[in-house]
Amino acid sequence: MTDKTPPAMAFPAYIPFVEHLGFELHRMADGEAELQMDLQHAHMNSFSVAHGGVTMTLLDVAMAHAARAGHGPDPFAAPGVVTIEMKTSFMRPGEGRLRAIGRLLHRTSTMAFCEASVLTMAGELCAHATGTFKYMRALPGRERAIRPFSGPKPE
Repeated sequence: MTDKTPPAMAFPAYIPFVEHLGFELHRMADGEAELQMDLQHAHMNSFSVAHGGVTMTLLDVAMAHAARAGHGPDPFAAPGVVTIEMKTSFMRPGEGRLRAIGRLLHRTSTMAFCEASVLTMAGELCAHATGTFKYMRALPGRERAIRPFSGPKPE
């Protein structure tokens, strides 16, 4: 962590997969979000660099949090989002600690259009994505009933 990086904060919703990957939320405000992660052996591909799926998940989560951060004065009270589509370009291998910056480009009452970049801590661009997200307060459950999004991780 550099002195310019805010300390890690709690995610607004408990997402087990994000926790499993070791993502850290460092900023979420004004239509932007910053996440960081330390690559571990389990995150690597056969070339010993970040697996594309890890990089794409980092981009997706950064954009989703940017979408929520542009939905009013309290991004932690914003509705959840689901990914509708995502396009990713890879520029260089991800190695070491990675930083993702997500930005909300435009939003309507139901949709958010975002972009995100994954960079090395030296500022080298590893990957870039654009995505479309739908704001949702709840998802249909198995019995077709509506269930709310998960809140903070249970203690």
